[in-house]
Amino acid sequence: MLRLPKSIQLFIMRIFEDQFLIGVTGIILNSKNEILLFKYNYRQTKWGLPGGYIKAKEHPQEALEREIEEESGFVVSADKELKIRTDRESARVDICFVGKLMGGEFRKSSEVTEANFFSFNDLPMLMSKQQLFIIEQALSQKKLLTKS
Repeated sequence: MLRLPKSIQLFIMRIFEDQFLIGVTGIILNSKNEILLFKYNYRQTKWGLPGGYIKAKEHPQEALEREIEEESGFVVSADKELKIRTDRESARVDICFVGKLMGGEFRKSSEVTEANFFSFNDLPMLMSKQQLFIIEQALSQKKLLTKS
């Protein structure tokens, strides 16, 4: 076998191996425990949880915080890993975090046209069922944590 530099080995592996993209999603709460949703201009379901893809050498929490700030102007803290989800249809592994709004003011971006905080009972109807399930999990875990 040839001894190739690590960078060339990885390049060759990426050409011949199937890969998953690694993404991050955030359930970001404000002081009223309302959930931050973005209205995206490119998704099938217009309203959804904020998120994006991890860049090389970036920690997942940093990626989520960066994506939200880039897409909206909000500064958030991704505090707790909630779930790792695999979407085989889109070849994406998604790491979901629960966090909180720290500050910033909303500004439109090329991907996000609106942002709003919603109570669980007032979430928009046009959301993915997977995201609704994840939100429900996060809120039920938060209730358990606050009771103890």
